[in-house]
Amino acid sequence: MSVKNFLPDQYEATAELEINHNYLQGQFSDFQDILQKIGGVVQKGDFTLGRAVGEFEDRYAAVIGTKHAIGLGSGTDALFLSLKALGVGPGDEVITTPFTFYATIGAIVTAGAKPVFVDTGEDYNIDSLKIEEAITDKTKVILPVHWSGKPCEMSLIGEIAKKHNLKIVEDACHAIGASIDNKGAGSFGDFGCFSMHPLKNLNVWGDGGIACTNSDELADKLRLMRNHGLVGRDHCEMFAYNSRLDTIQAVIADHLLNKIEHITESRIENASRLDEGLSKIKEVTIPPREKGRIKQVYHIYSLLFERRDELQEYLINHGVDAKIHYPIPMHLQAAAKEYGYLNGDFPISEATANTTLSLPVHEFIGEEHVEKMISLIQRFYE
Repeated sequence: MSVKNFLPDQYEATAELEINHNYLQGQFSDFQDILQKIGGVVQKGDFTLGRAVGEFEDRYAAVIGTKHAIGLGSGTDALFLSLKALGVGPGDEVITTPFTFYATIGAIVTAGAKPVFVDTGEDYNIDSLKIEEAITDKTKVILPVHWSGKPCEMSLIGEIAKKHNLKIVEDACHAIGASIDNKGAGSFGDFGCFSMHPLKNLNVWGDGGIACTNSDELADKLRLMRNHGLVGRDHCEMFAYNSRLDTIQAVIADHLLNKIEHITESRIENASRLDEGLSKIKEVTIPPREKGRIKQVYHIYSLLFERRDELQEYLINHGVDAKIHYPIPMHLQAAAKEYGYLNGDFPISEATANTTLSLPVHEFIGEEHVEKMISLIQRFYE
């Protein structure tokens, strides 16, 4: 097997579509302002954990509602290092969902632990009522994923964790700005982990991640772990990792943080319009929405569609970048073969993967784009 960089071809494949998931040229149309701010970093030369990193971390923690935010190299590193900071290693088990991005499971496995899957509910999130039956004497952490920016049922998950003396690491990589009863996603667990990958709601010009916590002790440990375990230039407290948020990326993220409210509200508004228009089509299943108490931020807008593959081809042929997030759940990936899971083990996750399709809802999707998507889907089923 020859492994190559497949991303350039992937970018080009959808570049010409009118209604696109990729909106970065629009989002960073003010790049000259950002470059001017980056110029300050160049003049100072503090590229590694410079002053701008700490300033961004403080602002980010305030947005999420935690005491600490620690900037890291990626969202994947945020998950991995959070698990390591909690002592997760070989022989441990981490409970999570099979309906997620590969990074969730990769972080668990590279930390040395075994992923233990629990099926999802109709909202694509882990079914909290099934978690307790998956707990064993090897379970160390529950790792819920706030899929597409809808928070999991953290009250019940918290009760379960407390009852069994378990830790919680929230995969909130989709969920900046999401909340339950005005409490931010990523502030419920021992750690809340966020990604700033270019297509996240808050993004940078490459990779970047954040781990949030209310624990002074865990925050200190994670700050050590991201920077070789150094407490100063000449003193190493522990031998650790190199996963620092670049100062340049912190400047970009801080710039975009000023826009996060507009980004969030635009996604919510577009999703609501699509919900209203598509709810009239019997071949479309919209997941449960909990308005008021739950604030969902729609990093991904996914519904279930009959004849999904045919519809995807039809939409792409008509200029809509319809994507599948994701067609194969984690327990059925080749990488998970050693864990012995089989087709049929998690029927709701599998059914979701077989019928889900995602439509663009970012802030550069206008009302005319929403109407076009609704009209095309109506026409397809007619």
